[in-house]
Amino acid sequence: MFKPIEACIGLRYMRAKRRTRFISFITLTSILGIALGVTALITVLSVMNGFEQELRQRILGMTSHATVSGWDGKLRDWKQVANLLDDFPQVIGHAPFAQGQVMLNLGQRVSGVLLRGIDPEQESQVSDLPENMVPGKGQITDLKPGEYGIILGAELANYLGAIQGDKVTVITPQLNVTPGGILPRLRRFTVVGIFKVGMFEYDRNLAVVHIADAARLMRLGNAVSGLRLQLDDMFEAPAISSRLRQHILGQYRISDWTQAHRNFFRAIKMEKRVMFIILLLIVAVAAFNIVSTLVMVVTDKRPDIAILRTQGLTARQVMWIFILLGGMIGVAGTILGVCGGVLLASNIENIVPMVENFLGTKLMAPDVYYISDLPSRLLWSDVYKIAGIGIFLSLLATLYPAWQAARVNPAEVLRYE
Repeated sequence: MFKPIEACIGLRYMRAKRRTRFISFITLTSILGIALGVTALITVLSVMNGFEQELRQRILGMTSHATVSGWDGKLRDWKQVANLLDDFPQVIGHAPFAQGQVMLNLGQRVSGVLLRGIDPEQESQVSDLPENMVPGKGQITDLKPGEYGIILGAELANYLGAIQGDKVTVITPQLNVTPGGILPRLRRFTVVGIFKVGMFEYDRNLAVVHIADAARLMRLGNAVSGLRLQLDDMFEAPAISSRLRQHILGQYRISDWTQAHRNFFRAIKMEKRVMFIILLLIVAVAAFNIVSTLVMVVTDKRPDIAILRTQGLTARQVMWIFILLGGMIGVAGTILGVCGGVLLASNIENIVPMVENFLGTKLMAPDVYYISDLPSRLLWSDVYKIAGIGIFLSLLATLYPAWQAARVNPAEVLRYE
């Protein structure tokens, strides 16, 4: 193991002299390079963690953890199924729903949307819709059976130009046979509220009505499309769904959120992994700049090394001097990078609006991206991992120059001094 003398000599070599200013400049750029790479890596991973968390919360805020439905798309004995679900403590809430694809028409605007019928009294058990209503623009309790009220997503309302009190026409793919021919089923609904989840997929493509009105419109009779379930642990949804299938003997179709969005979240994890590797290359390039720095230091300090060797310093001690020198460069860059990354990741949600105001544009347009804000979630496990990798790469980069320094022959160097 090294002794204090190696650390003292290593620290001395980090300080600049008049004739080694260039080497000190290269050392500084190596430190800044590592700091920049570590900062970028922490910030980007924190933003991707934030995106994953926000997407999961917003998707699951409007989509159930699990769904029970009939094999033909109708659940006729849904009240009996609801009673069966009460026997499972993992199911903390359930609510019936009826949904289908329809077209909405207001004036000259037409849009295809997903129409979902809900029970306003039970909806809070399975979704965050009540909390996502735009203040002053209605509540889900405004949906009354038989009154044909409808709640629109904010982006959908903007597209149609709809406000509270407007009449929109709902057109279903089901047909009516009339003396005038075959016509699609139409029904006028009154806009009673507007919600905003902050996720374009729902704000633009979802409309909500009372389940009784939806069942009547879709000719479901006393049936519903299914039951939406809220679980005590959403990450255990596959296991709980499997137990539910065994309990009800496969009479119904049971799916969970991991099946509906499996490819989506798998893609996010893959992107995160690829981004980590790409940004890690920045840290690796900066770390291996230490090689050139130490090679120049070794070349410049050959006489000093020779003198130290003649005074009794061993080859291993010489090697430790340059390992410590490179390690100090790596540690300094990593510490700066961690501080910068933590500060940037912790304040990214405040920095982005300032940049948008300065540029006068929206960096993440809501009609292009799932989330229009830039969330951040700093995980200290990521910080520790990145810091450890940065220091490891820095130490790895010191081995060859340190080995070269240990091979310096004092007699050959001092022959011409």
